[in-house]
Amino acid sequence: MGLVALNKIKYGLAIGADASQASPGDALEYTAAAGSAAFVIGQDRVVAEIEDFASFTTDTPDFWRRDLQKYPSHSGRFTGEPAYFRHTISATKALLEKTGLQPADFDFAVFHQPNGKFPLKAAKSLGFTSAQVKPGLMVTNFGNTYSAASMIGLAAVLDKASPSQRILLTSFGSGAGSDSFAFRVTDLIGEVQEKAMKVEHFLSSKKYLDYAAYAKHQGKIRM
Repeated sequence: MGLVALNKIKYGLAIGADASQASPGDALEYTAAAGSAAFVIGQDRVVAEIEDFASFTTDTPDFWRRDLQKYPSHSGRFTGEPAYFRHTISATKALLEKTGLQPADFDFAVFHQPNGKFPLKAAKSLGFTSAQVKPGLMVTNFGNTYSAASMIGLAAVLDKASPSQRILLTSFGSGAGSDSFAFRVTDLIGEVQEKAMKVEHFLSSKKYLDYAAYAKHQGKIRM
């Protein structure tokens, strides 16, 4: 976004992709998933304008992977209040204060989604409704895609959005930090919504593995 605004590049490609890992029996296994989303950022034929953004970061190491270790470690419930909620809520509040907007000014709200509960709880504490959040709440369909989670949620919302509607997007990354964006949908949205497969298409074509097949696929079963 910065490079485009400075006219250093005409278009930029922003990609969020991840394949979450979890040791056998860890709580992370219940939501482990893989996914990706990509967006073209530019000044021509814009379908969703980035109106403004705000960030909030601290040194909060709630999630890490030690050198040479196959699986990551985490701080259990510590990943909730001090990490996820503090950062997503603070970044969103900073954006609302910066823009003068209120939760009711947004038609959709997309938060980073490590599970199905955290985004709804964060949204409620900020004054957003479940109706604003659920169209982009994709984690309940296929799990936590980490770096791709909020971006897939945004893609799902753009599949349904109409001109002039406003979208809030707040990401989160362990370490820890959040970025919050305000998007305004333009009149060009209708021209591109039918050109590519929607998120719903991928949901309808997914196939499930039982745990044994998943464990083998992930290399958790060694001969």
